[in-house]
Amino acid sequence: MLSDDVHRYVQRHRALGFKYRIQNGLLCNFAAFAAAHDDDVVRTQRVLDWAGQAPSPQQRRNRLLTVRRFAQAMQAEDKRHQVPPTDVFGRVAFKRRTPHIYTDDEIMRLLKAAAKLTPKGSIRPATYTTLFALLAATGLRSSEALALTLEDVTDDGLLIRESKFRKSRLVPLHETVQRRLGEYLKRRAQVGTSSPAVFVSPQGTALSYSTVVTVFLGLVRAIGLRAGPGQPGPCLHDLRHTFAVHSLEQCGSEPDNVKRHMLALSTYLGHAHVSDTYWYLQATPKLMTQIAMDGENLHQRPQP
Repeated sequence: MLSDDVHRYVQRHRALGFKYRIQNGLLCNFAAFAAAHDDDVVRTQRVLDWAGQAPSPQQRRNRLLTVRRFAQAMQAEDKRHQVPPTDVFGRVAFKRRTPHIYTDDEIMRLLKAAAKLTPKGSIRPATYTTLFALLAATGLRSSEALALTLEDVTDDGLLIRESKFRKSRLVPLHETVQRRLGEYLKRRAQVGTSSPAVFVSPQGTALSYSTVVTVFLGLVRAIGLRAGPGQPGPCLHDLRHTFAVHSLEQCGSEPDNVKRHMLALSTYLGHAHVSDTYWYLQATPKLMTQIAMDGENLHQRPQP
């Protein structure tokens, strides 16, 4: 069974330290597709049929390469497995998606919309309002917020355990964030659940990432920040970009201040290297104004 082969393949990579979350999802999906056609080995045409269902050239190529690497490993054990060619869907040049930097007004509209979620009177509105507010106020990865347990909420901040790069860190919270999170936890304590997760559904179960994204997309469309399904627009991860950019806007333009701030921001966001933090920065009117003013001041300095 291909599903068994996928399981062994994924477990092998996880034993080496890889999370393999996205790859696992893709490979399981392919294995189910192949099983529906009675395949017990990887067949090139089946891979192409499955990969071709992806909505974009980049996703089609990613699907192809993911299964191709799996097929190579399986062929070493069983020659019946076929390895599809690399460039069937062409080469797709990577293009960085421009993140959406939310305004304070847009974030408030998002939170107000979340507060109106149904069922009215359940914990659902409070859960999503608190979750989105926490992401905006701390720049946490959504996966980090969803992985939080009650034990991770301390007087000193949030304990983020072995997140990306297998690093743990303590994220201090502003007193206003600490207070609002405490109010939510009091409301959460009224939900009959044995789950240790901070963010729970009305049924008391931990929220899944796919569910959160679905709710988020529904809200940003409802408030006019995004068009219908399949259309580009603001995404959940942009809250992390927004936090990083707004944080940099507040540190002033003195070179030493910027250096210290970038190091602190990199640590706070849980990046392995300061250079990783640069990925989250985006030009804004405020930052461009500061750069222009610094350029003028430098030009006007008397020459030695």
